[in-house]
Amino acid sequence: MAWWQDRTALQRYVADLVVGEFSRLRPGLPPLRPETWTEDFSLADDGLGADSLERLNIASALNEALHLHRVGAEDYLLMRWRLGDWLDIATHCLQKFDSEIGFRTSGSSGPPKLCTHAVARLEEETDVLATLIGRRSRVLQVVPGHHIYGFLFTVMLPRKLGDAKVVDGRNRLRLPVQPGDLVIGYPEFWTRQLQSGQSWPEDVIGIVSTGPCPPAVAAGLRRGALHRFIEVYGASETAGIGWRDGTRESYTLFPYWQPDGTGLRHRGSELSVALQDHLLWQDETQFTLQGRHDGAVQVGGINVFPAHVRDVLCRLPGVREASVRPMPLANGVRLKAFVVPTDPQQDTAILRKTIEDELASQLSEAERPRSLTFGAALPVSETGKMADWNISD
Repeated sequence: MAWWQDRTALQRYVADLVVGEFSRLRPGLPPLRPETWTEDFSLADDGLGADSLERLNIASALNEALHLHRVGAEDYLLMRWRLGDWLDIATHCLQKFDSEIGFRTSGSSGPPKLCTHAVARLEEETDVLATLIGRRSRVLQVVPGHHIYGFLFTVMLPRKLGDAKVVDGRNRLRLPVQPGDLVIGYPEFWTRQLQSGQSWPEDVIGIVSTGPCPPAVAAGLRRGALHRFIEVYGASETAGIGWRDGTRESYTLFPYWQPDGTGLRHRGSELSVALQDHLLWQDETQFTLQGRHDGAVQVGGINVFPAHVRDVLCRLPGVREASVRPMPLANGVRLKAFVVPTDPQQDTAILRKTIEDELASQLSEAERPRSLTFGAALPVSETGKMADWNISD
């Protein structure tokens, strides 16, 4: 059975995509609850509250992801606004073309980029994951289903684990965990779970992806809290690349990949992919991560780019220079910014409010600096290189 033939799975995917696109169009929007929507939920003004231009953008995002234009029925998305209608339109189109699916990158370093994957390749990955994980009774998700990680683990994989039931665990401080569950999370989520004292029954497996999990957190979860804790390495551009569990530092390459210079080549096709990280190879199947090429950091399971945030800051009125860096916190990472005002006599309280208002309209919540520090010049070391600073709030 194709993934979209499970209407419940298709609804989770479409609803999460709608929420993700709407939130991108309205930065600072309070959290939405797509898991509570029924098929009668309206995506227009009387339900979601999207205006005509926003609805056009959301419909375009769904068309782009599912390639509805291959069938020529995408315009019906602009005529019908019930969630159930969109599921019907998607089903009609997917019956005729479902061999490819697209996932957008976060767009933190510019316009979001569409990464298109052959569904057969993704099925290949979930076959390997199903063998690795084994049968599960339920899948608890705290990640959205329209990003590639959430799609693989909460839309495609559950039916290969013995038709595991998918339970939405978002917007909960503690998960309703049961024996036999598979919990799909991201690094900051697992950090909070370890700190919260969440109790874990027997035979619960945890999965983490979107970025490396702090070693102390992974070790704490494996040291009796979970039956098994698996880290998956991949990206929107590549899908899954490798995995590790236990106490190993190295990842095991998925069996359909092989090293190819600075990238990877698929063993069964002509597909080759570039990598966003430096990999250090122990042999042709084992590797460790040596850092990203593009300078991205993980905030709440989302890739954000400090250089992009700095560029946005420097374009704001009243800002002469700025520096942006990651700021480790007890339960994850946020960004912090050092700002040099154009006017040295500027009231920084007024400037702070102006900056916060501007950033709320231009950046996502994950991108917005949690701390703003003001000074007459950017901090530098004795050798003149950019230096770190202590936060002032």
